[in-house]
Amino acid sequence: MRPRALGEITLLHLVFAAAGRGKRPVWTMASWVLAATHLGMLEDRRSLGAADIVTLTRANLPAITDGWAVPVVALASDVADGHLARRLGTTSRFGAAADSLADAAFWAWFALRHEPSCRVRIAALAAWVAPVVAVTTASFGRGRMVDAPRPVVVRPAAAMQAVLAARALLRRTRGYRSSR
Repeated sequence: MRPRALGEITLLHLVFAAAGRGKRPVWTMASWVLAATHLGMLEDRRSLGAADIVTLTRANLPAITDGWAVPVVALASDVADGHLARRLGTTSRFGAAADSLADAAFWAWFALRHEPSCRVRIAALAAWVAPVVAVTTASFGRGRMVDAPRPVVVRPAAAMQAVLAARALLRRTRGYRSSR
C-alpha cells in the first residue's frame, strides 16, 4: 500500500549495509524487516519523513560504526528526530514506535558491548528491553499494536541514555589522559 515508503526503507538499508561494509548484515536486515512490516503505522503518509530517516539511522548505528563518539551521535539523533517530526508535522505511530525500538536496539547493544559495569548493563537492559518485551507481548495478545506508555515526568530510559553516554565519554577522557 506504500510502495514509495518501502522503496525509501529499502534504499536506506542498502546505504546502511554499504556504510557498514557488511559488518552486521543480520542487524541491517532485521531493521529492514521491522520497518517494512510496520508501514501501516505511517497512517495517511505515503513516504518516510526526515525524522523517520534519522531514527532508522540511529537504529542502525551498530551496523555502521563503533567509534567512541557513537553514544553522542545517538543522543543527538534522538533529540533531533523528535524536533524534526514536531516542527515538520510528520509525527506518526510509525515514528513513535521506530523511535522506541531504535533506542532499545542501540542502547542495549551499546551497554552490552561497551559498559564495563554489570549493574549498569542490567539497568540498561531493564530500561529498554523489558518495555519492548511487554509491549510486544501485549500487542500479540490483543491482536493489534499497543502504544507504549510514555511517562512525562520520569523517563528512566532517557536518564539511562545520559548515564551510558557520560560514562563512555569519561572512560574515553580518562583513557586519553592516562595514555599521554
